[in-house]
This record gives sequence, structure tokens and C-alpha cells, in this order.
Amino acid sequence: MASLTSMQLDRAVGAIVASAAGDALGSAYEFGPGLSDTETPEFGRGVFGHAPGEWTDDTAMAMPILDALADGHSLLDPATLATIVARWREWSATAKDVGVQTRSVLGQLGDDCSEAVVREAAWAVHERSGRSAGNGSLMRTGPVALGFLAEGSEAVLAEAAGRIAQLTHYEQDNVDAVVLWSLAIRHAILTGEFDPKVGLEWVGHVRSGGGGVSTSSTSGGGVSTSSTGGGRDRWERLIDEAMGPGAHPRDFKDKNGWVVAAFQGALAAVAGASGVRDALIRAVRGGGDTDTVAAIAGSLAGAIWGAAQVPLSWQRVLHGWPGCRTNDLTRLAIQAARGGRADSAG
Repeated sequence: MASLTSMQLDRAVGAIVASAAGDALGSAYEFGPGLSDTETPEFGRGVFGHAPGEWTDDTAMAMPILDALADGHSLLDPATLATIVARWREWSATAKDVGVQTRSVLGQLGDDCSEAVVREAAWAVHERSGRSAGNGSLMRTGPVALGFLAEGSEAVLAEAAGRIAQLTHYEQDNVDAVVLWSLAIRHAILTGEFDPKVGLEWVGHVRSGGGGVSTSSTSGGGVSTSSTGGGRDRWERLIDEAMGPGAHPRDFKDKNGWVVAAFQGALAAVAGASGVRDALIRAVRGGGDTDTVAAIAGSLAGAIWGAAQVPLSWQRVLHGWPGCRTNDLTRLAIQAARGGRADSAG
């Protein structure tokens, strides 16, 4: 278990709070054309009826993952994954908005939420539609890194991120995107450095046994890299494109419901920013799926610059399912980063 400094803990909290802030800020501008650089987004009523400051499905789906880590559970344990899915089903029954891919998968499930059953449902949806690379897996991956901050845990983080992604989004682009983003978050929390390429060596990572994620084509539900994924070279090019001179989230607006374009839009938001607030404003200005791109951007921006950079006026209004506010996010993030252990203040 990692022994974290106060600054590292602040960055761990930042990964959660800044993501929720981006989600709530972007809610009022979802599916819009984007904003000019002279317009500053503000919290308002969301397109799907969320109250000002209320987070949407992006953070709501991250909450069971965060709760599991805060309780000291392993994200590599199939029982933990079953509990996470059961809570997603509970949330989705009354949620204001649930992504199409996620709703399709959850709608197939009965009382059995075991990893094998859920993955089979996700594969069936993928096979029926021919694709499953929406951005819903990446939007919720922020908390995953908090469970894998110990030295040498990159491989198991990659496995956990990929398995959680494929509970609803089976296509290989989802696995690659969450692996890269989760490892970048981990690196930022530990070092304060922005390095979106730090996880490139884990793209296509195959872990034998234990339900590991494979990029190879297999029978009975595998995904071939001939049409998706593409390996390290492709993702390095995608990262370079998002970090090019003058790159902005609006450059990726037209397709940012796709996990790859959402990844690039969020990366462009962070790469061109001076801090957390700037990154989230850039993400929302980009237009399109603003709440999701800003939530994704927030998880990395917060991990780089810390929760202290999230404006207090934003923190005061943040709230959402399951009846949580910023103080709850802070407590859960600290416990998650500490492996479920409370700090000296409880």
C-alpha cells in the first residue's frame, strides 16, 4: 500500500472533485455548438433536468467504483465488480439520463450481476450493433487509479481499468483509452507531472488468467484489433494530434461521443490549460458532449494540479447521486487512496 504525502492526497482528491465539477459544469451545455473563447461557462440547469451544480451519469457511474475502493475492496475481485454493476442498475432505474450503450447492457441483466454474465451482455450488445466504443467507459474511470498507487502496480491497474470498461463497452478502443487515462492519472497523482504517454507500453496489455483483458481476436466474445484498438503507434499519433500547437477540444467536437474523440478532446483541454479551472472551461467551450469531456478532463487535471485548485464557489454547489456533496467526495477519495483506511482525523 502506498504511503502518500499531503500533496499526493490532494491530487488524489482532485481527480475525483475536478471530474465531478467538470461534469456538472458541462451539463447545461451538453450537445451544444460550443462557446467562443470570450464566453465563460457557468453552472446552470442541465439539458436532462439536472439542477445547477448537480453531476450527471458520468460521476454517478464513478461513485460505486469510488465507494468500493474507499471500503478497501479490490477492483480485481469479481464480487466487487458484481456489486458495482448492481449499484449501476439501482441508479439507472431513476436516473435522469443513462447512456444508450450502458442502458442497453444493464437492461439485459436480471438479478445475476456477475462479471461473466455482464461481460456476455456487453458482448451481445456489441455484436448486435457492430460497435460499442461510446465514451461511457472513459467518463467513469477516474477513481480506478486510486486503488493502484503502490509501486509496481501498473499492470494490475491496466487490467482493472480494462475489465471495468468492458462491463458495458466491449470494443477495444475503450480498453486502450481507459488504460492510458488511468495510468496518466496515477502518474500525475504520484508525481504532479502531466504525461499522457506514460501508459503507452500497456496498450494491448494481456494478463493471463483471472479474467484479464486481451486485445487479440478470440472465440466467444473476443474483439479483433483489425477494426479497433490499433496498438501503441496509433495511440501515440492520437495523443500527438490532441497535443499539437493550438489544439482545442472543439477540434474533436463532432465525434466526441466516440471514446477516441472524447479522449482527444479531454486531452486537448488539459494540455492547453494553466490549471484545473482553465482545463474545465476549455472542455466545456469545446461543445458536443460537454459534460462527459469535461468530466474526463477533470479527472486528469485534478490529478495534476490537485483539489485545492477547484474553485471553492464550485465546490460549494457540487452534489449528486447518491446524495453526496464535495465533502463526501473528499472523504471517499482519501480513503480510496489509502486502501480503505481512514486518516488520523477519521
